[in-house]
Amino acid sequence: MKLSEKLMKEGEGILRLKPTWVPRAFCRPGKRIKLHPDDYYCKGAAAGGIDERWFASTTWAENGPNTPDDEGLSYVVSADGSEQMLLRDVVDELQGELIGEGLWNKYHKWPMFSKFFDNAGPLPHHIHHRDQHAKRVGADGKPEMYFFPAQLNNHGGEFPFTFFGLTPDTTKEQVKESLMNFTKGDNQLLDLSQAYKITLDTGWDVPPGVLHAPASLCTYEPQFASDVYAMYQSVLYGGHTVSEDLLWKNCPEEEKGNFDYLLDVIDWEANTDPDFHKNRFMKPVVCRSDEGCCEEWICYRCPEVSAKRLTVYPGQTVTVTDAAAYGMILIEGQGTMGKWEISTPTLIHYGELTNDEFFVSEATAKAGVKITNTSATEPLVMLKHFSENPDLPKGL
Repeated sequence: MKLSEKLMKEGEGILRLKPTWVPRAFCRPGKRIKLHPDDYYCKGAAAGGIDERWFASTTWAENGPNTPDDEGLSYVVSADGSEQMLLRDVVDELQGELIGEGLWNKYHKWPMFSKFFDNAGPLPHHIHHRDQHAKRVGADGKPEMYFFPAQLNNHGGEFPFTFFGLTPDTTKEQVKESLMNFTKGDNQLLDLSQAYKITLDTGWDVPPGVLHAPASLCTYEPQFASDVYAMYQSVLYGGHTVSEDLLWKNCPEEEKGNFDYLLDVIDWEANTDPDFHKNRFMKPVVCRSDEGCCEEWICYRCPEVSAKRLTVYPGQTVTVTDAAAYGMILIEGQGTMGKWEISTPTLIHYGELTNDEFFVSEATAKAGVKITNTSATEPLVMLKHFSENPDLPKGL
């Protein structure tokens, strides 16, 4: 029996995942993702601080020429922790049995991942490429969504506001001038944008091609399986600078130095939308509510990726069905899910195993997963991230 089949059988259709930590050289950890304080820089100063934890990931983290081959990739681990295998390889072997025949036949991979992004300060105004630009460097476009769970935001960091897009009266000439001034100091790109105060337990849709400078909150980010981006802002709040190579990241060699190409990456209509808040902001939408639990759609404006929040009340047992395979991360409480004991850790050392992250196969999701909250006082709360889900409501 292959290891992938053994792990699938052991978990009765639910795979246990090992924590996946990702450093970023251009970021500073916000220290809200439960990693032990001694371990935030355990990958070395050159790699940078760990400020991301990736979930259900078959996507390599693009962190430069010295990046390990498995950076950003999730591992499936056995119950006793003695055996492990990349989720990417498990998907390759089990294919539709794990993620569903429709999804496998369309993508031949698990086409999304999610993460906790946890930075002490705001990020630069940056962009993720649309398909037509990403494919020029052999990648896929990257839609993503944000949700700000209260359980992981005991403080708001240095700047709990996010800049989205450009003001409706912005011209392309103004943006081009800003980009051409990137190496001269502060290119003042944020002068052409607008910031929104972030409210916990709400979210935003960020299509590819939309500029955004994320707030200094711990953010749950379901997204398509890609790591393409380019940084368009040169000097951050607090005086931190951005290197020019990030301005041209994921730019074809023949376009480097072409500022008109950087303009073309921008989805102008989406960035200057006068109804940006109306069209991109997301409040949770309840899809199930009874004496045992409450389930809500929290990320629902993107057809390629979506997410739910499930809250099981103290002492309750529920059976939850879904129309698609999904990854999950537990953010509060303890209990059981199928045959597994699940619990939210207080502190995690780099390399330690946990019981807070799992992947549910399509067949198991459709048949229903039995979840019990074993606490008499605390709710059990999990976030569930999907690729394409037939149950995703339209028109929200």
